[in-house]
Amino acid sequence: MASHNDLGKRGEDIAKEYLENLGYHILKMNWRYGRAEVDVIANQDGTIIFVEVKTRSSTDYGEPEDFVSSKKEKQVEYASSAYIEMNNHEGEIRFDIIAIVFENKHLYKINHIEDAFWPS
Repeated sequence: MASHNDLGKRGEDIAKEYLENLGYHILKMNWRYGRAEVDVIANQDGTIIFVEVKTRSSTDYGEPEDFVSSKKEKQVEYASSAYIEMNNHEGEIRFDIIAIVFENKHLYKINHIEDAFWPS
């Protein structure tokens, strides 16, 4: 696996643990529908949260959350619609971003952005 894939996987694992520590129930990791993927699908008090995780080794080129493009938001929306329909969810939903920046191999910073975007 390429080193950027390793970094991404590590970030997703950190995001999962972070959310669990906040009391979220993790429903799915890396859930795919067609070509679209949602990194983390979680439930908190009946609200389904679709989470895009962005991990970077530095902020030299910008903050990780700045790299969630409108195309990616549309893909998450597409996959989330399918997930909602397949699971007959009629409650609230939310789209979050968890941005992780590694300061060194073992030290990182997490920025959890709730309601980061809403599909158009």
